[in-house]
Amino acid sequence: MLKIKTIRSVAKRFKKTNSNRLKYKKSNLRHILTKKSSQRKRNLRITSFTNIGEKKIIFRCLPYK
Repeated sequence: MLKIKTIRSVAKRFKKTNSNRLKYKKSNLRHILTKKSSQRKRNLRITSFTNIGEKKIIFRCLPYK
């Protein structure tokens, strides 16, 4: 049987937790920070979890996780 390739860009962005949830870091916190409010930047620092619909798609890209 053939091996399925993992999509590396997805593997770098998402980590699987013990309870089979996928956590990721939010975007838009790398540059052009002067125009963003402190509250917005603070909320972007918090890691998030994917919802059920996205989770199915991402697990298809990560066959061995």
